[in-house]
Amino acid sequence: MNNKKGIVIWFAGLPCSGKTTLSKEVEKYFQEKGLPVQRLDGDVVRTTISDDLGFSKKDRDVNIKRMAYLAQILSNNGVNVVSAFVSPYQEMRNFARSLQDNFIEVYVKCSPKKCVERDIKGMYKKALNNEIKDFTGVQDPFEEPVNPEIIVDTENKNKEENAQEIINYIEKQL
Repeated sequence: MNNKKGIVIWFAGLPCSGKTTLSKEVEKYFQEKGLPVQRLDGDVVRTTISDDLGFSKKDRDVNIKRMAYLAQILSNNGVNVVSAFVSPYQEMRNFARSLQDNFIEVYVKCSPKKCVERDIKGMYKKALNNEIKDFTGVQDPFEEPVNPEIIVDTENKNKEENAQEIINYIEKQL
């Protein structure tokens, strides 16, 4: 019987900073190693488990609490969890961390200007035109992580370089 807990890798960053792209690379790493893995992505969660929530601070907090508890359940059952959420508030990232023994916070750092350039859905444009309210990085703040285990620079490094940096860190933890 395997009682080993999984690792929770928590990607946080502005919308369009590269969280989903990097989380897919890390998920692929676990799959190639034959290790159990579950990726939790903000866009998917918002259309399923949290489709009842908006983007107010209260709703964002509820969403992160739900995902942190889900990550805890999976991790406690030996599944490595790769979570990609904007997670704009330090308090909620601290809460997610408090539930996990093996928590790795990855700050996906990218300037708002570059995120706007990458925005294929037009969310920033809508937010800047007040068509979307409470959008992180426009009307709502993103609190930079205070002490993440890893900071990746998706503006100046490519996805392979950033993914390898994360994987190197993970391998030291396994």
